[in-house]
Amino acid sequence: MFRAAVRLSVSGVRGLTRTQPRCQAVLASRWYSHGKQETDEEFDARWVTYFNKPDIDAWELRKGMNTLIGYDLVPEPKILEAALRACRRLNDLASAIRILEAVKVREKAASAVDNNPGRLITSIL
Repeated sequence: MFRAAVRLSVSGVRGLTRTQPRCQAVLASRWYSHGKQETDEEFDARWVTYFNKPDIDAWELRKGMNTLIGYDLVPEPKILEAALRACRRLNDLASAIRILEAVKVREKAASAVDNNPGRLITSIL
């Protein structure tokens, strides 16, 4: 018992006499919000102009839709209309069907969370 008390008191005194830490850890800080926040209107305009490019090809269309669906949101009707018009310019029925199916699934998931039935597909058709 006495040995444990002496050992604790010696380590406590040693901790008090140490003025300089032996190693200093560098703290990494990250700046997640260093950029300008994009408004909803700017977001919509950016994607509408992306899909309205006259020289868009099928790969860019698929990449844009994959990125857009990956944002975990239901796109606005004007974005979907621009994407479907791009499909029409490319004469790509398969991509148009994939876009409509992806939006249908995304809208169903969003309406289950919000308890609000989705009407996006009917508004663009």
